[in-house]
Amino acid sequence: MDIPQAIEDRLVDLEVKAAYAEDTLDQLNALVYRQQQQIDALLAELRQLRDRMPEGGGGAEVRNLRDEIPPHY
Repeated sequence: MDIPQAIEDRLVDLEVKAAYAEDTLDQLNALVYRQQQQIDALLAELRQLRDRMPEGGGGAEVRNLRDEIPPHY
């Protein structure tokens, strides 16, 4: 039973497209994996930076604006 040439050509084209789609999917999976690793590393670094900061935020003490002298005095 011979397959007509037109059907065989279409089948080959579909196989090629499926192979390209599979390759693209593998590349995208690898990219997403690397991005997740970067996100995890950045979150860990952010946690470390927050742990280094003194309580009250930014190391600046909270001041009352009424105690401040305006610059023109």
